[in-house]
Amino acid sequence: MKILGMIPARYGSTRFPAKALADIGGKSMIQRVYEQASKARMLDEVIVATDHEAIQSVVQGFAGKVCMTSKAHQSGTDRCYEALSLQPGAYDYVINIQGDEPFIAPDQIDLLAGLLDGETQLATLVKKIDDEEELFNPNVVKVIFNRYHQAIYFSRATLPYNRNIPQNQWLQQHDYFKHIGIYAYRSDVLHEITLLEASALEKSESLEQLRWIENGYTIKVAETQHQSIGVDTPEDLERLKNLY
Repeated sequence: MKILGMIPARYGSTRFPAKALADIGGKSMIQRVYEQASKARMLDEVIVATDHEAIQSVVQGFAGKVCMTSKAHQSGTDRCYEALSLQPGAYDYVINIQGDEPFIAPDQIDLLAGLLDGETQLATLVKKIDDEEELFNPNVVKVIFNRYHQAIYFSRATLPYNRNIPQNQWLQQHDYFKHIGIYAYRSDVLHEITLLEASALEKSESLEQLRWIENGYTIKVAETQHQSIGVDTPEDLERLKNLY
């Protein structure tokens, strides 16, 4: 399998404009993501897909590969497809690596890549929840999946609901999993899903992966042990700098 690692990085952001250029220990966030992704053994190439010349310039400055894309894209998935279509070579799969996770573990990327066998349409990662605050936090997306490790549903609600069990005992009664926002797409499927209209479930939960499930696509999941640390706001960045 030939796999392209893609890092979508748009300049505009409601909560944190230009966050891809934020400084973390002397390097931009986008450089830290790029360097971590480049350590993954199963990627044939890593490319930043951006909509802004400032990000393009920074990536070129550290000798990274970058592709300019439209400012009109509503999601990283759409940006990934445009960037894929602009590549001179063919790839079997694209892995969408979040541009706001500067310390993503290369092992996570390789774990996801290990699911890609030509038959897999879409894939992502999950992590077991062991914290009650996360369990009931609507900003933490929960995933339920079947015995074949295919996603059944993604939700901001706490699923499954443990009937007749006090909520403070739910973690002891059932294994709950949260979604880790890294995706793999088979190249032909990536094209197909960018043509789909937003679905009812997607609009309700504001989760684009529900559009894929609602249209009959299969999303395989693998369980990671690594904690994901994303940056959505300037406050998140300050907390991350303290960790760093």
